[in-house]
Amino acid sequence: MLKDWTAMAAELSGDIRALRAGSPEVMKGFSALAQAALKADALDTRTKELIALAIAVATRCDGCIAFHAEAAMKQGATRAEVLETMGMAVYMGVGPSVMYAAQALEAFDQFSAKPATRAA
Repeated sequence: MLKDWTAMAAELSGDIRALRAGSPEVMKGFSALAQAALKADALDTRTKELIALAIAVATRCDGCIAFHAEAAMKQGATRAEVLETMGMAVYMGVGPSVMYAAQALEAFDQFSAKPATRAA
């Protein structure tokens, strides 16, 4: 096992409690945002947790992976659903890199086309 995700979630929960105590208004706002985002509407909460898990992977957030993997399991997600969701996370992790690489090349080309100016 590379990481103990249950231990990570438990440890982070303690750290988050300390953050909540030190910044109660900010954390109340964060909690309200989370509750509003996860509320079942056009998408059920299970689907939203799978989306959050994919975003956690694409943004490389270990703590987010721990919390949303657990939440997806508690919402009834299956291993097959998680695997399919991970396929989308891989796709979206790579796809945006292609887009930003194209933009970086465009920026370089634009800077290369202009005469260099130097500060005196």
